[in-house]
Amino acid sequence: MSELYPLFFEPVLKHYIWGGQNLENIGRVLPDNQKVAESWEISSHFDGMTTVRNGQFAGKKLPELLNLLGKDLVGSRNVWAVKRGIFPLMVKLLDAEERLSIQVHPDDSYAQEHEGQNELGKAEMWVILNAKPGAAIIYGFSKEINPEKFREAIKTGSVESYLNVLPVKTGDHICVPPGTLHAILEGVLLAEIQQNSNTTYRVYDWGRTDDQGKARTLHVDKALDVINFQQVNESLSLPEVIEKDSHYLQESLCHNPYFSVERFSFKQTSEYSGRCNGSTLEIWGVLQGCAVINGEIMDSVSFCLLPASLGEFCFKVKSGTQMLRVYTS
Repeated sequence: MSELYPLFFEPVLKHYIWGGQNLENIGRVLPDNQKVAESWEISSHFDGMTTVRNGQFAGKKLPELLNLLGKDLVGSRNVWAVKRGIFPLMVKLLDAEERLSIQVHPDDSYAQEHEGQNELGKAEMWVILNAKPGAAIIYGFSKEINPEKFREAIKTGSVESYLNVLPVKTGDHICVPPGTLHAILEGVLLAEIQQNSNTTYRVYDWGRTDDQGKARTLHVDKALDVINFQQVNESLSLPEVIEKDSHYLQESLCHNPYFSVERFSFKQTSEYSGRCNGSTLEIWGVLQGCAVINGEIMDSVSFCLLPASLGEFCFKVKSGTQMLRVYTS
């Protein structure tokens, strides 16, 4: 087996009509005069595969690495992913300079039946990196409604009266299960952890058009198949404290059948040691501050992938640093 080490990747940029240039503020190099909506930080999806930038695997795309390392990369919990040739997770950064469409994502079974046998559903979660005054998201419904009535509201352009709008601020987190009607509204910069999927069913796009004057495609029938109409008047979830001592605060932000996300807030310059024991990959991200692992400096905002069979690892962390830890459930 090749020697394993923390992996860093070259991001893949995505240009959608709702993007801006705000990813420059967190270290991404963007083309001039182009809207950049997303930076895919760690991805093996065929719509955008990231490439290793460090060490002996430099130049290899993530699917190649999965084929080469198999279970040593993703862990014993993810043997299914090795068999299907799918890295289980994706990490993105999103710049909502303008509001996104109202949309929904399917679960695994619906995605496989309707989008191809190798497409996953999409559970996701967000951590708000920056939110302008008045920033908000849409999360589910503000009142009870059935699919037939909602279809009529889509036709008549009256969906907004049924949407649950939640104000957000920097540091908030949101867990978005499959089936959740949602939208990120303008003025939000966030990190997204998700299943390895690029399937989105657009419900409503605010009547806007693209640069050619064309409306974007809606997917109303599929959306109505998968929307959870029981999500009414829900609120933002709060973090749950896992451990608190003089060195750091460890919190659980999201836990679902696919992945778990924890946040570490370091109170002083210190070291944090852990061990990848072969059961799951780990993805670590620096949201604020600075950390160093294996000689690689991680400024905000950056991510690294720790292979499941890596063994012991150690981060050297500056005071005030905030990190995410992601692993498969």
